[in-house]
Amino acid sequence: MYRNFFRSLLFRLDPERAHELTLDALRLVGALPPLRAALRRAFALQNQSPVEVFGLKFPNAVGLAAGYDKDGLAWRGLASLGFGHIEIGTVTPRPQAGNPKPRVFRIPEEQAVINRMGFPGRGAEFVAQQLAPVTARRSSVVIGINLGKNKDTPNEEAAQDYLYLLEKFSPLADYLTVNISSPNTVGLRRLQARAALEDLLSQLNAQRLTFNLQRPILVKLAPDLTDEELDDALDAITRTGMEGVIATNTTTNRAGVRSALAQESGGLSGAPLTRASTTIIQKIYQRTNGKLPIIGVGGIMTPEDAKEKLDAGATLVQIFTGLIYRGPKFVKVVAEYISRRA
Repeated sequence: MYRNFFRSLLFRLDPERAHELTLDALRLVGALPPLRAALRRAFALQNQSPVEVFGLKFPNAVGLAAGYDKDGLAWRGLASLGFGHIEIGTVTPRPQAGNPKPRVFRIPEEQAVINRMGFPGRGAEFVAQQLAPVTARRSSVVIGINLGKNKDTPNEEAAQDYLYLLEKFSPLADYLTVNISSPNTVGLRRLQARAALEDLLSQLNAQRLTFNLQRPILVKLAPDLTDEELDDALDAITRTGMEGVIATNTTTNRAGVRSALAQESGGLSGAPLTRASTTIIQKIYQRTNGKLPIIGVGGIMTPEDAKEKLDAGATLVQIFTGLIYRGPKFVKVVAEYISRRA
C-alpha cells in the first residue's frame, strides 16, 4: 500500500516538503498516547534480538540514522515504528538555516537521494527542550544525538561547538555522535585528518572525564576516505578513547549514477552507496581487530543489505533512505530478518 499509494502521493511533492509532512504526522501521533499505542501495535515486532554495546542495551539492531529528525520533534512517533535506537540531529549550537533550496533531490531510478542540507535546524536549546522528557521516558528506545558545528564556526574553533554540545546533551541522550564527515558544510571533512581529529577528540574526552559526563561518544566517518586517511582517523579515535564509529555518512562519489541529477552537489545516499559503505565497515573491523564497535549505515535498501553490514563487522545498523523508498514497515521487516538470522 505504501509504494502504490502513499509513496506515489509523497513523490509528487518537493522532497523536503514531503519529509516535513511525514515528520509532522509522526510528531502528532507521538504526542497523543492513544495514537502512539495504536502505532506500536501496528508495527510491533514478532521477535527481536537485543544487542548490548557501548554499555547500552538496544532492543534490536535497527536504528534511525541522523538527518531524519533533526530537531527531535517526532522521536516518540518514530520510536513506535519499532526502531531500537533513534539518532537525532545533526544538532548545532545555534540555529541556522542551512544551504539554499532546492537542496534535496530524489533519484527513484537509482533508489537514491542527493542532499546538500547543510545542518539546518533550530539549535541546541530547542532540541534540548524536546528531549527533556527523555530522562523520565518509559520507552526502551535508545536515543543518540548527532553533534555538528555551526557553518560560520571556523575549523580552528570547532572544538568549542562540540564541547558545548557534549555538555548540553550528556544528561539527555544515551550516546553522542561527533559528525565531522558531512560533505555539506564547507571544510568540515578536514576535521577527519589525523591531527585535527585527535585534537578535537582529546578535548571531548578530557571534558567528559573532568565533568563525569558518562556517555559513549561515537565518530561518524565518510565513505570517501583513502586507506591512509581511514587508518589515521581510526588511530585518533582509538587513542582518544572513543567508544565506536558510525560508518558511513553520504558520499560525494557519483560512480555508476546515470541520472542527470548526479551533477547536483551534495551527499549521495541510497543504493549507490551500499557497497562502498559495507567495504568501509569491513576495513574498520579488520584494522581494529573487531575491538571498535561499528554502527553500519549507508544504502540499506533491503534486509539483506543490513545483514551484509552485520556480517562485515557492524554491531548495529541504521536506515534512512530505505525508509523513504520502502515505507515505515521497512523497520519491522529488517529487524525481524536480522533476528531470524542472528
